[in-house]
Amino acid sequence: MIFKNSTHLNRQKLLIQFLDAARPYPVDDLTVSVRYSRGADFSGTCYYDTGRLFCNLGRHLDYPYTMATYIARTVSNGKQWSKPLYTIEFADGYQLALFILLHELYHWLVKRAGRNTRQKESMCDRFAARHLHDHHNCPIHTPEGTPAARADWLINDLDAFVAAATKPINRQIPDATSKPAARETTLEPKPVSKSSQITLF
Repeated sequence: MIFKNSTHLNRQKLLIQFLDAARPYPVDDLTVSVRYSRGADFSGTCYYDTGRLFCNLGRHLDYPYTMATYIARTVSNGKQWSKPLYTIEFADGYQLALFILLHELYHWLVKRAGRNTRQKESMCDRFAARHLHDHHNCPIHTPEGTPAARADWLINDLDAFVAAATKPINRQIPDATSKPAARETTLEPKPVSKSSQITLF
């Protein structure tokens, strides 16, 4: 794995935290880059074809930093479906960077496992939130500000869903005429509405 860091954060610490969180998944073929954003609080990107993960952090951020997520269950009021925006709090840039990298890693694992890559933002958020909550004690709260019960947001068997990603894959030599890999997924800050939920349909 190639691991690049151009921020003030310690590269070795970032690398160790990412490798610890990524076990037992294969990351040897990945190129991971942590860098500063151009102004946004944060963003993340995964390029499926080339195995590149990007984490962009805002220089201006103050910590602790609170992020809105899509980890909550979808709910219905009888007329429409919506998803409450649970928040997770990061004590420092290392935790925020790790969340972004794990979110993008899960996108890559979904693709490698041969799964449909559409509409996986919630699962990617849950994969990242699970590790940060369980191993770094990052608090997760409901829109009302109360601690969120783990059973209320960890509702998928995340590891079983990408179990096939741990198996060897057949590598094909890219066609010389093929186009460069397009940006496949992008993680950006989620706007929190006055009702602290996002309407789905």
